[in-house]
Amino acid sequence: MEKLLKISKIIDTCTEFIGRFTSWLVLVMVILGVWNVVGRYLGRFIGSNLTSNAYIEAQWYIFDLVFLLGAAYTLKHNEHVRVDIFYSNWQRRRKALADLVGTVFFLIPFCVMVIIFSWDTIIASWQIQENSPDPGGLPRYPIKAMIIVSFVLLIFQGISQAIKNWAIIQGRLAAEEEQRDTGL
Repeated sequence: MEKLLKISKIIDTCTEFIGRFTSWLVLVMVILGVWNVVGRYLGRFIGSNLTSNAYIEAQWYIFDLVFLLGAAYTLKHNEHVRVDIFYSNWQRRRKALADLVGTVFFLIPFCVMVIIFSWDTIIASWQIQENSPDPGGLPRYPIKAMIIVSFVLLIFQGISQAIKNWAIIQGRLAAEEEQRDTGL
């Protein structure tokens, strides 16, 4: 179990790094969005185009990255959407069992299915080096590849969560250690 918890800690460290990096992308996205609005109106005023489809699409791509790369980070910090009518009143081990079952039977299989069903579309996009249909738009294939990256990261974080939940069920992860080491 100690080796599995070390693997979990490595995954958590990677997820934390990616999540913190991704949080800075929100600032970039907002700055780009403000520029798109200000540039549009200022450009009309001075009679020159100060924004472009590339800037608008870059803002959307950054939003995609925040959403896709932030999913594993959100899971690590237990901030994902949960309908917890019963869950919030359960004991720690029962919550861990519910989370373990949900991860093994729902989260990981769902992630695998998304990867499988999106694979051909993403490969085709790379083969033709798909670009935006808008004039001056950005290439689409790199952002589409992030779908696979995102769900692989989510699988890894799901494995980490499963390890921690199994340790909780077995009584090998104390509440204080769990909060300190894993952010749960």
